[in-house]
Amino acid sequence: MRAPTLRRRLATMLYEGVILFGVVFIAGYLFSTLTQQRNGLTHHNWLMSWIGIVLAAYFVYFWTHGGQTLPMKTWRLRIVDAHGQPVRPGRALARYALAWLWFLPPLALHPLFSLAVPQTLAVFAAWVTLWAAAVWLDPARQFLHDRLAGTRVIPIQTVVK
Repeated sequence: MRAPTLRRRLATMLYEGVILFGVVFIAGYLFSTLTQQRNGLTHHNWLMSWIGIVLAAYFVYFWTHGGQTLPMKTWRLRIVDAHGQPVRPGRALARYALAWLWFLPPLALHPLFSLAVPQTLAVFAAWVTLWAAAVWLDPARQFLHDRLAGTRVIPIQTVVK
């Protein structure tokens, strides 16, 4: 089966970001309410860990229950394993962890080299562009994190009656 276009997958990721804004907002609100957090710097590391766990639960649940998040349903995409079977929780969790390679390497350079924010944004934009363009190096046109996790993004064919 032919892989969906890069444009379609990036559009899905953009839509996913909109949905995740709400998920992160609710998770942060719940955390700050339950811990009676009065300052954003109080329990900062715990908050970041909590949000990481919530996001992992979100993605693992949807990828293992139908293979789709809401944006993936909208853009008619599905996650399957390398053999076209539904994704199991361990593989979904690996995919979630490896997907952080889109963001963490360039952002880790910010404190490491004391980069200014505009420099960090430029490095981030270059990294994401290269990471997305790497799809053309893969024979199956899959992202590197999918290849490493043993998953594939496939299009869902619509049936017209």
